[in-house]
Amino acid sequence: MTEVPTPVFDAPWHAQVFALTVHLNESGHFDWPDWAALFGATLKRHGLDKDLNGGDDYFGAWLDTLEAMLATLNLTDGAETERMRAAWETVYLTTPHGAPVRLP
Repeated sequence: MTEVPTPVFDAPWHAQVFALTVHLNESGHFDWPDWAALFGATLKRHGLDKDLNGGDDYFGAWLDTLEAMLATLNLTDGAETERMRAAWETVYLTTPHGAPVRLP
Protein backbone atom coordinates (compact mmCIF):
# COMPACT_ATOMS: atom_id res chain seq x y z
CA MET A 1 0.00 0.00 0.00
CA THR A 2 1.38 3.41 -1.00
CA GLU A 3 1.31 6.11 1.63
CA VAL A 4 -0.22 9.39 0.54
CA PRO A 5 2.28 12.21 1.06
CA THR A 6 1.36 15.05 3.39
CA PRO A 7 0.71 18.26 1.43
CA VAL A 8 3.47 20.84 1.71
CA PHE A 9 0.95 23.68 1.86
CA ASP A 10 -2.19 23.77 4.02
CA ALA A 11 -4.27 25.57 1.38
CA PRO A 12 -4.04 26.12 -2.38
CA TRP A 13 -3.66 29.88 -1.97
CA HIS A 14 -0.55 29.32 0.17
CA ALA A 15 1.08 27.48 -2.74
CA GLN A 16 -0.10 30.12 -5.22
CA VAL A 17 1.26 33.12 -3.31
CA PHE A 18 4.52 31.27 -2.73
CA ALA A 19 4.84 30.35 -6.43
CA LEU A 20 4.02 33.90 -7.53
CA THR A 21 6.72 35.28 -5.24
CA VAL A 22 9.31 32.81 -6.52
CA HIS A 23 8.31 33.59 -10.13
CA LEU A 24 8.69 37.35 -9.59
CA ASN A 25 12.11 36.78 -8.02
CA GLU A 26 13.26 34.47 -10.79
CA SER A 27 11.98 36.98 -13.37
CA GLY A 28 14.34 39.58 -11.91
CA HIS A 29 11.79 41.88 -10.26
CA PHE A 30 13.58 41.73 -6.89
CA ASP A 31 16.49 40.04 -5.15
CA TRP A 32 15.77 37.32 -2.63
CA PRO A 33 17.80 38.97 0.17
CA ASP A 34 15.59 42.08 -0.19
CA TRP A 35 12.50 39.87 -0.01
CA ALA A 36 13.85 38.01 3.03
CA ALA A 37 14.56 41.26 4.91
CA LEU A 38 11.08 42.63 4.21
CA PHE A 39 9.40 39.31 5.04
CA GLY A 40 11.41 39.05 8.27
CA ALA A 41 10.18 42.49 9.31
CA THR A 42 6.59 41.49 8.50
CA LEU A 43 6.91 38.27 10.49
CA LYS A 44 8.29 40.22 13.42
CA ARG A 45 5.28 42.56 13.34
CA HIS A 46 2.76 39.75 12.82
CA GLY A 47 4.46 37.40 15.26
CA LEU A 48 3.57 39.56 18.19
CA ASP A 49 -0.07 38.47 18.10
CA LYS A 50 -0.37 35.54 15.68
CA ASP A 51 0.55 31.89 15.45
CA LEU A 52 3.07 31.78 12.59
CA ASN A 53 3.02 28.00 12.17
CA GLY A 54 3.11 27.84 8.36
CA GLY A 55 -0.66 28.15 8.00
CA ASP A 56 -2.92 31.09 7.26
CA ASP A 57 -1.14 33.48 9.66
CA TYR A 58 2.23 32.75 8.08
CA PHE A 59 0.98 33.08 4.53
CA GLY A 60 -1.07 36.13 5.45
CA ALA A 61 2.23 37.71 6.47
CA TRP A 62 3.74 36.41 3.21
CA LEU A 63 0.92 38.03 1.21
CA ASP A 64 1.25 41.32 3.12
CA THR A 65 4.95 41.32 2.26
CA LEU A 66 4.32 40.54 -1.40
CA GLU A 67 1.77 43.34 -1.66
CA ALA A 68 4.23 45.77 -0.05
CA MET A 69 7.02 44.61 -2.36
CA LEU A 70 4.82 45.04 -5.45
CA ALA A 71 3.88 48.56 -4.36
CA THR A 72 7.52 49.46 -3.61
CA LEU A 73 8.55 48.25 -7.07
CA ASN A 74 5.63 50.14 -8.67
CA LEU A 75 4.30 46.86 -10.11
CA THR A 76 0.88 47.69 -8.63
CA ASP A 77 -0.61 50.42 -6.54
CA GLY A 78 -2.33 50.12 -3.18
CA ALA A 79 -5.73 51.11 -4.54
CA GLU A 80 -5.65 48.38 -7.21
CA THR A 81 -4.49 45.81 -4.67
CA GLU A 82 -7.34 46.77 -2.33
CA ARG A 83 -9.90 46.61 -5.17
CA MET A 84 -8.74 43.10 -6.07
CA ARG A 85 -8.72 42.00 -2.42
CA ALA A 86 -12.29 43.28 -1.95
CA ALA A 87 -13.45 41.61 -5.17
CA TRP A 88 -11.97 38.26 -4.13
CA GLU A 89 -13.46 38.55 -0.65
CA THR A 90 -16.93 39.25 -2.06
CA VAL A 91 -16.74 36.31 -4.46
CA TYR A 92 -15.33 34.02 -1.77
CA LEU A 93 -18.07 34.88 0.70
CA THR A 94 -20.85 34.41 -1.86
CA THR A 95 -19.62 31.21 -3.54
CA PRO A 96 -21.46 28.06 -2.45
CA HIS A 97 -19.38 25.69 -0.34
CA GLY A 98 -17.37 23.32 -2.52
CA ALA A 99 -17.75 25.39 -5.70
CA PRO A 100 -14.70 26.98 -7.30
CA VAL A 101 -14.13 30.61 -6.34
CA ARG A 102 -13.85 32.69 -9.50
CA LEU A 103 -13.98 36.38 -10.27
CA PRO A 104 -16.69 37.24 -12.80
